Amino acid sequence: MLPKILLTRRWPDAVEAHLRQRYDVTVDPADRPLGVAELTEAMGLYDAICPTVTDRIGAAILSVPNPRVRLLGNYGAGFEHIDLDAARAAGIMVTTTPDVLTDATADLAILLMLMAGRRAGEGERELRAGGWTGWRPTHMLGQGLAGKRLGLVGFGRIAQATAARARAFGLSIAYHSRRRADAAIERELDAVHVESLEELAATSDVLSLHCPGGPATRHLVNAALLSRMKPTAILVNTARGSVVNEADLAAALTAGTIAAAGLDVFEGEPAVNPALTTLSNAVLLPHLGSATLETRTAMGMRVAANLDRFFAGEAPHDRVA
Repeated sequence: MLPKILLTRRWPDAVEAHLRQRYDVTVDPADRPLGVAELTEAMGLYDAICPTVTDRIGAAILSVPNPRVRLLGNYGAGFEHIDLDAARAAGIMVTTTPDVLTDATADLAILLMLMAGRRAGEGERELRAGGWTGWRPTHMLGQGLAGKRLGLVGFGRIAQATAARARAFGLSIAYHSRRRADAAIERELDAVHVESLEELAATSDVLSLHCPGGPATRHLVNAALLSRMKPTAILVNTARGSVVNEADLAAALTAGTIAAAGLDVFEGEPAVNPALTTLSNAVLLPHLGSATLETRTAMGMRVAANLDRFFAGEAPHDRVA
């Protein structure tokens, strides 16, 4: 009998077809988010659940008596939505999909820098609304990236890939992280380590967030940090929505404390703070960091490889619990 697998959302067709050749796969064709009751029930019906970042799998779900589920094959690199301690206590393994979304997310970070700096979203909205009256020398002036300083909060794979791309636009690179990078990486990217986040914020023209979510980084970017930034600075977030205090950011954008922001993630996804949606200097994208067909397919295949190893009695890769 094939192991029973639940995909909590639809995956790219090629991945679903690949999995159906190996497993008894269940997926909701309507692609709707599952509720707590449905996820709790699934713990006793399936051998593995493959959740996404939209599925909050806490202790109440993981602590059901005698769960059938033995593996959570998470579709995504982040795992803040899963209670890892509860998973360990229940004897349930958790894997993720690192590495494969690095390039796509770095591309999007650069896109947000360009859109926010050049006021691209604002310009498109004006044109579509019929408000454009024609070219003129002072219309919708933005700012370029060449000669500016990019400050990276966190310096993992995605941040380093972003730095490599940013150098092609003439940006200099600085970063702050809990651990300093190897000297060889600093030389390769011509990156300068900054001891404090406050100094990085004060000296950067673009501040790009690449740190993990969780209690330690919740609202890391708040009114106090925003007040240290340049009035011409741009904030970019492709990390986790919880890293930014959205009310403080909206107030800073309104007051001109900073010039603009580009956000791909939000604390209450899919809800977005209404104060942000009215601001012309906020570029808002619906969590598109990994949203290329190539990347989303690679993410699914990474989960499939972990499932294959697990059900063959081998240690899966990418284990976090």
